[in-house]
Amino acid sequence: MKADQASMKQAIVSGDTSLGIELGSTRIKAVLIDNHFETIATGSYEWENILENGFWTYNLADIITGLQTAYSEMKQQVERSHGVTIRTIGSIGISAMMHGYLAFDHTGELLVPFRTWRNATTGTAAKTLTDQFQFNIPERWSVAHLYQAILNEEKHLPRIDFMTTLSGFMHWLLTGKKILGIGDASGMFPIDETTQDYHETMLRQFDELIAAKGFPWKLEDILPEVCISGKQAGELTKIGVKILDRSQNLQPGIPLCPPEGDAGTGMVATNSVRQRTGNISVGTSIFAMIVLEEKLSNVYPEIDLVATPNGSPVAMVHANNCSSDINAWLGLFREFSEAMGQAVETDTLFDVMLTKALEADQDGGGLLSYGYYSGENITRLEKGRPLFVRSPESNFNLANFMRTHLFTAFGALKIGMDILKKKENVAIDSILAHGGLFKTPVVGQKMIAAAINAPVSVMGTAGDGGAWGIAILASYMKNKERNERLEDFLDEKVYRTSNRTEIHPDQSDVKGFEEFIERYKKGLVIERAAVDHFM
Repeated sequence: MKADQASMKQAIVSGDTSLGIELGSTRIKAVLIDNHFETIATGSYEWENILENGFWTYNLADIITGLQTAYSEMKQQVERSHGVTIRTIGSIGISAMMHGYLAFDHTGELLVPFRTWRNATTGTAAKTLTDQFQFNIPERWSVAHLYQAILNEEKHLPRIDFMTTLSGFMHWLLTGKKILGIGDASGMFPIDETTQDYHETMLRQFDELIAAKGFPWKLEDILPEVCISGKQAGELTKIGVKILDRSQNLQPGIPLCPPEGDAGTGMVATNSVRQRTGNISVGTSIFAMIVLEEKLSNVYPEIDLVATPNGSPVAMVHANNCSSDINAWLGLFREFSEAMGQAVETDTLFDVMLTKALEADQDGGGLLSYGYYSGENITRLEKGRPLFVRSPESNFNLANFMRTHLFTAFGALKIGMDILKKKENVAIDSILAHGGLFKTPVVGQKMIAAAINAPVSVMGTAGDGGAWGIAILASYMKNKERNERLEDFLDEKVYRTSNRTEIHPDQSDVKGFEEFIERYKKGLVIERAAVDHFM
């Protein structure tokens, strides 16, 4: 039941709230919810990764600035809407982009700039570790970054005291605890579902692999502690208050849940933690998470095996590139509109342009594009070149142009999903999608439904995404009943009266996407040539 203004104000004053903060690829967002899981206020900060010395990274100062700005905007919104200042919060959760490489020495100094999931620079390491473990180690995973640094004989390696992900780093700053939620940890190193901890045999294999290097650490010693959802993972310290709240109105001692990756919070934000459920998260990257009933029969480089926040095994199809090229083209159309003296709001521009895709030829009119800003492991490209191609016979119009860019945003994902559905016969009862793209009704859902040939639902919280999801995990930690499982908490409390819209695949769209994906696969030689010969 939706809370009224008076009860929301009382919840803020008494601390019957949960705060979720997610550091996404283009935006840092803070979402404050009450105990009915209604959003009270939000704040955000826009940021961008940069390519520096061959690595995609974010400026460390921007991480702190973004955290503070998002919290400050949320706090000010509370003050404007409810006339009170936030002094306490019931629980806090931190989420961020999974994977990547953040390594620190014993003083807490960052040894090399943050290497994000977007880097496709660890191919040799990933293949070697996959062969060694007989378990797929994607290029994005933290252990692949570490081992590639070892192969490259980087000088910082003997000084490593701790390595973590972005969510683990932020949690460490706020609490002093070197802890990571099991979902995010599963993107650092393989998890053994029976122990719900790092896989002991593989840890030993890694240490044996690097023994001759003589480093003063073993892998287990420098990884964060693994923690499942529902456990308390520390408290906000006085130092944490100074980092989070510039005004320092907030009081220390607030409990924090285990920090999670954006994949895990996406599962929560779409109620997709039970077996045979799944979700698709759409942003700068795109990934699908399917909670498995049974183990896969083979090792596939296109499929990651990770975990839900409560430790269940998940098949993850992750593509590095999704919406960046769409955003760039729409930025160009905005420039044109402004040059014509017709300024247009961003949301309106997106709604109008994306909706044009519904008027297109089913296959996109013979057009082809690759929104590869970075490399793409699924299609075996270590670097990217955004590319648009057409033949003289292509039906080149705005509707086909937009449909093609939406199709290609889901192209690499489809290749991985086809493995799960057609080779492994993985059963999926429901797929829920979330991300800013779904603020425009129907279009994104319709295109994804065509790509995977399955019904796709979107919830009313799709736009808030992972920040709302980690706020739910923080609430679960504080408000769950004894031995209450996460999936039951979500079904019976959070989503009991949830509002969702479902779209079934239109078979003409499915046929059109199949035609497009064959063109997409054949055209990969063009993308390869662009990588090899353009700049």
